[in-house]
Amino acid sequence: MRFGIDIAQQRMAWHELLDRALFAEQAGFEGAWGFDHFQPLYGEGPGNCFEGMTTLAALASSTARIRLGLLVTGVTYRHPSILASQAVTVDNISQGRFDLALGAAWFEPEHAALGIGFPPRRERFDRLEESLEVITSLMTGEPVSFEGKHYRLQEAQMLPVPVQRPHPPIWIGGSGRRRTLPIVARWADAWHAFDPPEIYRDLSRALDSLAEDAGRDPSSILRASSISLSEPWDQVRATIDALEKVGVSYLVCWWPTEGYERLEHFTTHILPQYATGGPSLPRP
Repeated sequence: MRFGIDIAQQRMAWHELLDRALFAEQAGFEGAWGFDHFQPLYGEGPGNCFEGMTTLAALASSTARIRLGLLVTGVTYRHPSILASQAVTVDNISQGRFDLALGAAWFEPEHAALGIGFPPRRERFDRLEESLEVITSLMTGEPVSFEGKHYRLQEAQMLPVPVQRPHPPIWIGGSGRRRTLPIVARWADAWHAFDPPEIYRDLSRALDSLAEDAGRDPSSILRASSISLSEPWDQVRATIDALEKVGVSYLVCWWPTEGYERLEHFTTHILPQYATGGPSLPRP
């Protein structure tokens, strides 16, 4: 099992966020994950919330080993050509430590508050699929023309190319059988879902079939989920065991409300029991 940590870049000052990332790197977490929102998701009232991609660029220049990503980047917030440029920038600054995690977006109140269009669900998934085509094409470094329903490019070219070739690992988040899993089967190097183990197992089996239908080896898609560290330690271990049994090999740990003392216990007494390296993240 491999572990990342959700550093949750909200309701704190910049130096506190940087401290979280540096702690995670020193403690042995493989990845530090933020979220892609412009307002706090939790707690009452207004508060600090740092923009995701620029936050990753700053963290990339301040860290040396830990991988960085946003779980997940909503395709409604940016034109895919802009997101492609941001992703390549972070990948170069980090020297190949960036994971590109994408989703169809979901938080309608934030879109309304900021004046960002929030299309119907079907269109958001259509945009996700087109975004994947645009982003991966632009990362070749070659001129790209694209004519989709929602996005159009005309001899567009972006340089430099990513450090990770042909592109950073693509993560897709979500559990929907009708749209999300087929997109995962076609595009993803890693799939992330929050579901309980028994549901995750069934979804993972469905993904296996879809991947085979798409001409891919199902084992090439890493299975990831998330876990709370605020439960009793016996329950934390039981949850890790149950998710590992259904094929999960990467867990994103939510930053515990109890703070650093709780994390230090986890990294000292629990993480070493499970963090045996595991299979490396499949590269495209």
